[in-house]
Order: sequence, then structure tokens, then C-alpha cells
Amino acid sequence: MASAAMSASIASRIAPRAARRPRPRQRRPISRRVSTVALESAGFDLMAKGKDRKYYMVGGKGGVGKTSLSSSLAVKFATAGHHTLLVSTDPAHSLSDSLAQDVTGGLPVAVEGTDGMMYAMEVDPDQAKAEFTAFAKQADVSAGAKDFMSSVGLGGLADQLGDLKLGELLDTPPPGLDEGIAIAKVVQFIKDEKYAKFTRIVFDTAPTGHTLRLLSLPDFLDASIGKIVRLRQKLTSAGDAVKSLFGVADEAQDEAVAKLERLKAQLQEVKDLFRDEDTTEFVIVTIPTVLGISESGRLLAELRKERVPARRLVVNQIINVTGEGFKERKETLAVKEAVLREALEKVVGDTNKVMEDTDDEGDAATLALDELLAASSAVVHDAQTAVSFCTVKARDQRRAMEMLDADAGLRTLKRIEAPLFDMEIRGVPALQFMGGQVWTD
Repeated sequence: MASAAMSASIASRIAPRAARRPRPRQRRPISRRVSTVALESAGFDLMAKGKDRKYYMVGGKGGVGKTSLSSSLAVKFATAGHHTLLVSTDPAHSLSDSLAQDVTGGLPVAVEGTDGMMYAMEVDPDQAKAEFTAFAKQADVSAGAKDFMSSVGLGGLADQLGDLKLGELLDTPPPGLDEGIAIAKVVQFIKDEKYAKFTRIVFDTAPTGHTLRLLSLPDFLDASIGKIVRLRQKLTSAGDAVKSLFGVADEAQDEAVAKLERLKAQLQEVKDLFRDEDTTEFVIVTIPTVLGISESGRLLAELRKERVPARRLVVNQIINVTGEGFKERKETLAVKEAVLREALEKVVGDTNKVMEDTDDEGDAATLALDELLAASSAVVHDAQTAVSFCTVKARDQRRAMEMLDADAGLRTLKRIEAPLFDMEIRGVPALQFMGGQVWTD
């Protein structure tokens, strides 16, 4: 009974005092500022407009989220009514992980949860490269053949053939050739009537360096074909007896030249596709760091040098938690805690004068308050740590974003700001959510 009476007394004394104390003045909300320009929509309505086939190459440096963004774009196209094909040509495939479904094997696989509107595939660039180098041994000159040619007075010809280093050329093709062949294969088979239904094709490309180098591959293959042609001419002039030493007949040489000529034509078609402003767009993906934006600037410069159309820049993983108002709310909480402690001490003191036998109950109430405030302080400390981290990261990101406005090329692109999500984007439902946040109309 005494305890109940004391609790009622405390409540009756604190309530009027709290009611009389004026509330702290509320501050006006501060508007957030992520960058120096107004946020733009992605213009997805224009990307989805029309039923003519269009290609979207999603590229950038490694680790910026190209796979998630290309997957979410493909899902958005499928949701908008386009039969969509999503292709990964990145040697380090993660498309199956992004879709939460196995799409390996080099052929289109229907993506679950899209009602048959979307297919995806991972192309193996290593396999494509292996096909290119398969005939290197047929076209090279062995050491034994060189020795024999020297013994019969044809050492000069042997040295010239050795200088061509054709086998080394084909065994160690340049970076980007694997992805170029992979894209060429995709372009070839989607010409088939059974794949004519695809009106949107999205490529999840390899990191920046591979993409840039594949644009120069037709020139490289011109040089390669020239070497093989010169090799064939030298062998022909040496006579049938010398040719037989290499095991290289006219047919083998013709096959080698024809194979490279076909590959060159396919890669030239890829290069022409990259440059077609009516059907193709290269979407650059970056993150708000100095390194990421610097590389994106170089990528855009190279794309424009090669006349590849690029109109959009996605800045991914932006932290939208700024911690604004946290300090003020923390100070307000401290004031309220001090008021509560003062009120409780006053009530307990007044009560003890009337009821000397309630000292223990008063001490218990004070102890409970101390424990409550200690727990509150621990929560505030953890929150302060999280807020401080996010605030510092957001400040760094804003500094990096200022580089976009200073870059003469990047500032001309339509900027799309994609947030850092608090969950892993994996599977069609998550990709639909991401697409709704990023690829806006």
C-alpha cells in the first residue's frame, strides 16, 4: 500500500510540473543537398519507347554495381512489355547470383518471375578465345622446320617466318578480344528468327579496360590477317617441298585466313553496333568516389573518341542518411533527462519527510532512473557512431559529386542517382524494387 501511495504521489507531482515547463522550440527542417544540380529522372519512358530492337551496354570500373543495375534495367524493360534479353560478357560472371537463378551455358534461359518476358545468359569469353587460338599451331613454324630449312640453304626464309611470331600472337591475344568475340557471337545468333522477339537487349559488360580495348580489335585483326597472308605467300614461294615440312597445306592456310576474316567482320559489326546512335546506348556506371568518377571521365572521353553514344551516367551507392537534426535531438533528450532526474529527486525528498519508512523505496526509484538513463545513453552512443560514419561518408560523396559538375564531359550526361540500399539486391522481386527506385520515367 505504501508503495502504491508513493507512486501515485510521484505521478501527481511530476505531471503538473512537466505541464508547466515550456516545450523546446522546434527547428525548421533543413533541405537535403546531395549534389549541386537538381536530381533528374532516368528518362525510362524514352528508353522503353518503341518496339524496334535497341541495345543497352552497361559498363564502368569493377565493383560499381554494373550487374545489379543492368539486371534491374532488364527487369524494368520486361515489366514494361518488352521481350528482353540480358547478357553477361564479364569473365567474372555474377549474373546468376544477381538473378538467383542459373543462367550459365551460353544460351538464353527464361528468368523466373517475369512471365516469359525476360531471358538471360552468361557467355563464356574464355571458350570464345579458345576457338580463336585453336589453329595457332597449324599456322606456326616449328623449330625443327627452321633447322632443316637452314641446312638446305633457306635459313633466311626461316628467320623471316620466325619473325612473324604468329603462334605467339594467337596464343596471347590482346585483352578485350574474349569479350569482343562473346558479344559478336550474341549478335550473330540473335539474328535467328527464333530470337527476333527480343526488342531490348541489355549487356552487362566487363570492366572499363576490356570494353575500350575491344573497340580497337578490328585494327588488330587487320594486322593479324596480314601476317598470315605474308606467311602463306612465303610458303608458296618456297615450293611444295618446303610447305610439306610444316604440315601446312594451302587449304589450311586458306582456312586460317578465312576464319580470321570472318571474325574480323563480326567484330567490325560489333564496333558498328556500338556506334549506332539510333539503336545503341552505353550507360556509364560509377560510384561517388574520386577514383570512380575520375575513371568514368576517362571512359566517356574514350567512348566519344570512338563515337560510341553515351547519354546517361548512373551514380550508384549514394548514402542518403545525413544525420541532420541528430545533434539537436540528442541535446533535447539530455535536457529532458535532467528535468526528469530533478523532478524525481524533489518528489522523493518531499515524500521522505512525510514517510520516513520509504527510504528504500526512494532509493529503488532513483536506481531505476539511473539504469534507464544509462541504457538510454548506450543507445545514443551507438546511434552517434552510426550517424557519424554515415555523415562522414556522405560528406566525402558530396565532395566527389562536385567533380561531376567540374568535368566538361560528365556534366553533359543525364545523371541518375541510385541509393545505397539497406538490403542485398538479389532475385527478381528485389530487382523490381531497385528498378522502381533507379530507372524512373
